Amino acid sequence: MSENLIEVRGLRTQFGSHVVHDGLDLDLRRGEILGVVGGSGTGKSVLLRTIVGLNPPAAGTVRVFGQDVTALHGAAREALERRWGVMFQGGALFSSLTVRENVEVPLRAVPGLSPETRAGLAELKVSMAGLPWNANDKYPSDLSGGMRKRAGLARALALDPEIVFLDEPTAGLDPIGADAFDRLIVELRDAMDLSVFLVTHDLDTLHACCDRVAVLAEKRVLVTGTMAEMLKVDHPWVHEYFHGPRARAAIATGRSKE
Repeated sequence: MSENLIEVRGLRTQFGSHVVHDGLDLDLRRGEILGVVGGSGTGKSVLLRTIVGLNPPAAGTVRVFGQDVTALHGAAREALERRWGVMFQGGALFSSLTVRENVEVPLRAVPGLSPETRAGLAELKVSMAGLPWNANDKYPSDLSGGMRKRAGLARALALDPEIVFLDEPTAGLDPIGADAFDRLIVELRDAMDLSVFLVTHDLDTLHACCDRVAVLAEKRVLVTGTMAEMLKVDHPWVHEYFHGPRARAAIATGRSKE
């Protein structure tokens, strides 16, 4: 049995009277890339933010590395958070900082690092994210959308995390850029022994790099499984999503790999 690094049980999230999730269960296994999909308004990003502690749940439990995220405070919470990295949609970079300085932000919490060491580590992560060396001194406004995403990924990798959360990493990218990002995710997972929680709507990404898929619908995780298993699910929304017009190319690609 694979070890679960994330275990969500009976999760209820809501904003005022609006319930987003109710009775949601989900696991992330060590070493896997889990793709989280769902229709508009199903709370994919809300789920990610709840797991990392940015949105308090109304009910249920969220355990990461065996620890209840909502029960930790102070130094214990900070120690847990250093074991994961988050790339928010659009990168969420500080506009007044260069790429290198953005990546250095998490490193500033590590005691004993000299400015030179911090800068060197940041430049290494920038390179690992697939950016050229001259991107280090650029500001977010100087970057293309794809480069901003890679800079956000570099910052998520700054502390050598065990889990990386990626929110719509290929949204807005052209097909070539999206394919390159998909391959980068797999390469980094293998090289760094990462586990990846990936929110996406991109069927090509699901085929290219996800070991399992979790489908959000009806305020919960409706079904989880491999892409091959998703193609056999007869729920109306799931069937339409994985067999609809925009799914044809991805399905053909997936079958050609089998």
